[in-house]
Amino acid sequence: QVQVVESGGGLAQPGGSLTLSCAASGSDLRLGVMGWYRQAPGKQRELVASITRGARTTYADSVQGRFTISRDNSKNTVYLQMNSLKPEDTAVYYCNTFPGTTYSWGQGTQVTVSS
Repeated sequence: QVQVVESGGGLAQPGGSLTLSCAASGSDLRLGVMGWYRQAPGKQRELVASITRGARTTYADSVQGRFTISRDNSKNTVYLQMNSLKPEDTAVYYCNTFPGTTYSWGQGTQVTVSS
């Protein structure tokens, strides 16, 4: 019954920043551990970052120190602040539960990093 909608993607220059949002809606909503995933053309989907309800976080080595995941439990929303963007960050970004993905994959939000 829960739906998640990603937003905030767009075009950024190398070294630039973007902030992504993942808004969840549904009845009796209480989000557990959530994660941001991404999939680049020709590559498998990978976990970028995860966050518990208590705000404990994990990050992929490739984004450590550049990305920050956060959440607002009262708003049922998860965020991903992306700084120092690199061309290799170009991908479609999705949100879902972690480690098991219990929601259907949506359309995600496209992030393109190019000069």
